[in-house]
Amino acid sequence: MAPSRRFFVGGNYKMNGTIQSITKIIEELSAAKLDEKTEVVVAPPSLYLLLAREHLREGIEVAAQNVFDKPNGAFTGEISAAQLKDSGIDWVLIGHSERRVCLHESNNFVANKTKAALDEGLNVILCCGETLEQRESDKTMDVVTAQLQTVADLTKDWSKIVIAYEPVWAIGTGKVATNEQAQDVHAGIRKWLSSTISQRASDATRIIYGGSVNEKNCKDLAKQGDIDGFLVGGASLKPAFYDIVNSHL
Repeated sequence: MAPSRRFFVGGNYKMNGTIQSITKIIEELSAAKLDEKTEVVVAPPSLYLLLAREHLREGIEVAAQNVFDKPNGAFTGEISAAQLKDSGIDWVLIGHSERRVCLHESNNFVANKTKAALDEGLNVILCCGETLEQRESDKTMDVVTAQLQTVADLTKDWSKIVIAYEPVWAIGTGKVATNEQAQDVHAGIRKWLSSTISQRASDATRIIYGGSVNEKNCKDLAKQGDIDGFLVGGASLKPAFYDIVNSHL
């Protein structure tokens, strides 16, 4: 990782937790000894966003797991970027493969949501990644850059975007990309940023890895030159998350 890019670790709680358990997780995270040089953002279910914000210490941020692409109106069940901003939530997770697959979110919809969030001044963790079939067909970079290109078509300012590369075949499966596989894709994304956005964006944009990251594999992954941190799923609900946050020490 380049010294100019601050190490970043996000915790995606997904659809897990209760008032009691999330309060406990948040309070213990706030009390933990964490690397001050690492930026930490956690994403609880939307019902608990304000609870998390209330109990988290200063310096750890909160992200929503989703946002809609319209500012307001008759969109039952959705949350707008303006509503997140109004609630003091400055980050949002967009494009996670679980939403792309389960809820059929298209690249264009993900791009529109990203644009809406950026326009409102939110920071975005933008997810991308390929399926096992696509990897075995040697289409990884084609898939990933197509997902990113739809966003690039709508904005050239990537200063508030953190790219999360999450191979679909590694999410929640216990499988993890090898250090070389992850580094190769991250380097490919950085090359795409250079040619499509700008060299400045390529140098400055953080590209983090997700997909069965845990306290055992994080240190070796963190040593790779183009891996700037992690997006953590299940392990973010456990004390192992502290080790992942501190993996760059």
